[in-house]
Amino acid sequence: MALFKSGNPALNEKTFTKSFSYTDAEAMTVKGTLNKFGILFLMTMATAGLAWKMVYSGVDVTTYMWVSVFGALGIAVIMVFKMEWASFLAPIYALIKGFAVGAISAFYNFAFEKIAPNIITQAVALTFGVVIAMFLLYKFNIIRATQTFKKIVITATLGIAVFYLISIGLHFANIDIPFLHEGSTFGIIFSLVVVGLAAMNLILDFDMIENGAKAGAPKYMEWYGGFALLVTIIWLYLEILRLLAKLASRK
Repeated sequence: MALFKSGNPALNEKTFTKSFSYTDAEAMTVKGTLNKFGILFLMTMATAGLAWKMVYSGVDVTTYMWVSVFGALGIAVIMVFKMEWASFLAPIYALIKGFAVGAISAFYNFAFEKIAPNIITQAVALTFGVVIAMFLLYKFNIIRATQTFKKIVITATLGIAVFYLISIGLHFANIDIPFLHEGSTFGIIFSLVVVGLAAMNLILDFDMIENGAKAGAPKYMEWYGGFALLVTIIWLYLEILRLLAKLASRK
């Protein structure tokens, strides 16, 4: 679910390396970024709830879901090159991506409601648990975003991104890669690795947002940073959900 240089579509090594000259009122802050993230998160939840309701009302949202997935990807790519548009595009991304997340969640919940009735609740709880844990590890310098750390995480994330794109293309050709969806031992190990990788990307996000605030980046970068964090958290949630589904299928 991630297709970008730092593990998500928004942040990369050069995002905050520029020098800026803005007043305090015009500059990016960590608090402002978190506020923007909160707004984007609520927007995501709103359309996710809509998609969930549609699925359980008997509406076939498969086409809408795929349109949302690729539409959100397209908007994310545009923002990589037009960061100054983030204040307009980030909310659109959140609304579109939220619908896809809601539809995917509803499909999983419906498929596993008999053998794992709390799978969505568990995935949400684990996601926020991981986010909090990674923030504390970053805050207390237990895990540092060194250059070596960044290169390893970025390279691994790009590899997963390419692999996922290939798997999506094969899916439309009616060819599925078994360990992506099945609860085999290798499949579970693969999911654990990807969950860990998504978690490591949070360290990069925290580090770059903090560096952006220190560098006095322009105010619109708060939207960009909030969007970046949202991307990683959504990716983490979907990977945890996939892992829980594989574990449930082994029962």
